Amino acid sequence: MQPAPVKSSIHSLTLPVLKERLVSMGHPGYRAEQILQWVYAKRVDSFEAMSNLPAALRAGLAEEFGFHALEPVRVTGSEDTTRKFLLKLTDGALIETVLIPANPALYGEASDRLTLCVSTQVGCAYGCKFCASGLDGWTRNLGVGEIVGQILRAEALSGERVSNLVFMGMGEPLANFANLMTALEILNAPWGVGIGARRMTLSTSGLAPQIRQLADNPLQVRLAISLHGATNEVRQQIMPVNRKYPLEVLLEACEYYSNRKNQRLTFEYILIEGINDRPEDAAALVKVARKVDAKVNCIPYNTVAGLDWTRPGEDRQDDFMAVLRRGGVTATIRREKGHDIAAACGQLRRQTMVATEGEAKAE
Repeated sequence: MQPAPVKSSIHSLTLPVLKERLVSMGHPGYRAEQILQWVYAKRVDSFEAMSNLPAALRAGLAEEFGFHALEPVRVTGSEDTTRKFLLKLTDGALIETVLIPANPALYGEASDRLTLCVSTQVGCAYGCKFCASGLDGWTRNLGVGEIVGQILRAEALSGERVSNLVFMGMGEPLANFANLMTALEILNAPWGVGIGARRMTLSTSGLAPQIRQLADNPLQVRLAISLHGATNEVRQQIMPVNRKYPLEVLLEACEYYSNRKNQRLTFEYILIEGINDRPEDAAALVKVARKVDAKVNCIPYNTVAGLDWTRPGEDRQDDFMAVLRRGGVTATIRREKGHDIAAACGQLRRQTMVATEGEAKAE
């Protein structure tokens, strides 16, 4: 017996595409606006709940499309109110998304800024040496509906509205370029989730061709580069992608992006003791950041079980920051939230996978 075909996720369809699908099904295209209002403004989870649609249309939608809600497996709450969600996809794969409240030091105690860190792949193929996401390799790209679904599920579980998105979770966002761009359209559009483009930040390990593609796209999303090393020697030690796109190639793409978008980039820089936290590393970072007029966000390393890296002490962190500021670089340091709940990319998923494997062996 052949398995039933997998239905398209309703969360994967843009307004124009849904109109086309409705017309092909023999229904008027204008119904698409009504359907998406139910999906995103009213957040229903069934077609039957769409009470202003004809019964025949509701039945047809149920035959063609599904909601494919992401199933929460574990939800961990942090002392600083950061929350991490481990979510199961329809094929059983696990992904993570992290809800991060505003930092009062930056945005004030009364800020309602709420950021969601979104995954774009199951695992990661790029093998950055400090990251838990790639320890078990890459499985597949996330579909459009699975990317959009993380925002919907996080809001449903938390009871709060997400104001900002950072695509810095599991996976390399720009390696899933087509699905990512469609998801961004849905997340940004007034008929979709309605989050402003400048409230969305994409992070990349340095895929230079895709950075140029993104620069040519009209959507004004922000871009963060996971730099982590300001020389080829240091960067290649911890980021294998640097072999394919060395620093000079990456910086050319960054300049192209900045000029096309007329916006400043951010360099993310994880501080790892004895690897990239020396004064000479800071001096090299000053040169690179000033070359492309980038801001720098320093992040003390978040310890990952199974990896030997450690975070530098706060005095060493402060010394590093002092070099950047003396060099005229706009720089912040993020004493990261969620350290008590293993909030770094891929940690909760890996903990769960290891525990599950251990239970299976014990049976």
